Amino acid sequence: MTQEAFKKEQTLEMRKKLIGQSCRLFFSHDPVKIVRAQGQYLYDENGTQYLDCISNVQHVGHCHPSITKAATVQMELLNANTRFLHDNIVQYADRLAATLPSKLCVFYFVNSGSEANDLALRLARQYTQNEDVIVLDHAYHGHLTSLIDISPYKFRKLEGQKEWVHVAPIPDTYRGLYRRDHLDPAQAYAEEVKNVIDDVLKKGRKISAFFVESLPSVAGQILLPPGYCQKVAQYVRAAGGVFVADEIQTGFGRVGSHFWAFQLQGDDFCPDIVTMGKPMGNGHPLACVVTTEEIAGAFTANGVEYFNTFGGNPVSCAIGLAVLDVIEKEDLRGNAVRVGNHLIKLLRQLQAKHPIIGDVRGVGLFVGFELVKDRMALTPATEEAALLVRRLKEKHICLSTDGSWDNVIKFKPPMCFSIEDTERVTEQIDHFLTEIENGLQDTNNKNE
Repeated sequence: MTQEAFKKEQTLEMRKKLIGQSCRLFFSHDPVKIVRAQGQYLYDENGTQYLDCISNVQHVGHCHPSITKAATVQMELLNANTRFLHDNIVQYADRLAATLPSKLCVFYFVNSGSEANDLALRLARQYTQNEDVIVLDHAYHGHLTSLIDISPYKFRKLEGQKEWVHVAPIPDTYRGLYRRDHLDPAQAYAEEVKNVIDDVLKKGRKISAFFVESLPSVAGQILLPPGYCQKVAQYVRAAGGVFVADEIQTGFGRVGSHFWAFQLQGDDFCPDIVTMGKPMGNGHPLACVVTTEEIAGAFTANGVEYFNTFGGNPVSCAIGLAVLDVIEKEDLRGNAVRVGNHLIKLLRQLQAKHPIIGDVRGVGLFVGFELVKDRMALTPATEEAALLVRRLKEKHICLSTDGSWDNVIKFKPPMCFSIEDTERVTEQIDHFLTEIENGLQDTNNKNE
């Protein structure tokens, strides 16, 4: 029996009553009620179309028919847990292995990025027999208790930093300790990690892992300087730890030129553990940890079975395989390069026109631009960024902010995003930034 649809106001009222208030909505002042979607477009209850610039979960596009078909066919045939032998899980692992360095060859399938990072933490600790973790400032690795503990983005708002967690500076070459005019920012930021390691060892503690998003996202769409990961991995491994690359927001070809964002660091770099999640199932809950035989062997040797009821089930793996097929057949990596380059070009043209745009950065369809009130002082334009997002929503364009001061406008759209979409959104950004800058100028004139 089909349930009768509620009016938006009724849905919102029921949500306020029944759903935890910490579960927040986009555009909380006037949320959008979405009833269907296709590709990079969302539709509300009135049939109004919204351009989706932020749904990196629906990686190959909302409601892609190939994904829907794969899920339906397998669901009608079988869905069971992974203690039964089945082809899908091994075929899917084999397909993923082909995209990774050869030493990353043992897979554990789970249901979410948070589960993946929690398991990665367990693997690292079992292998190294150490406890302490190094993370980057403003990092986010998940919502489980273990991951809030290693996510400065979260724990700074709560009980604070645990004694076994150590925070290194974010390698932000725009506003960080070492900027683009530095001779070797990768080495300089890696030395900061080494300093943290030295401090940990002096305290008589030992490193289990260095966790890093291959492209820090919540921190503001940061691009790690080339060579940084190689140098950090050298220091971490020398101290007895392992290098964990969190690809949950950036994997599966989002950067275009490579399948995984950590590969931007160069062919000579390979993490010890990689976690993946959001884009894997195109909206279906599917995530994974991949590691080496040596690390996996240590995890097995502890004598405790690892079992995940839903992780790697036949339906999930059928969907995962279909996502890989679509990425390849529709050349979505090539699209990420072409469309992403065009978007960055348009944003840099706006940067030349609008002083409020302090920086434009990105690769493929992972792009951000940072708003500042003063390009010399780099004063974050937080209120202006929030206003820009609200105004764009009025034009039926969905964007959001990230960064330590919520002043970075982020693009992580479905990979079918088009050249026309970039032109539509940047035209509106141009219009509203002109409006915002004129408002700032009027305010400054009144204050003089």
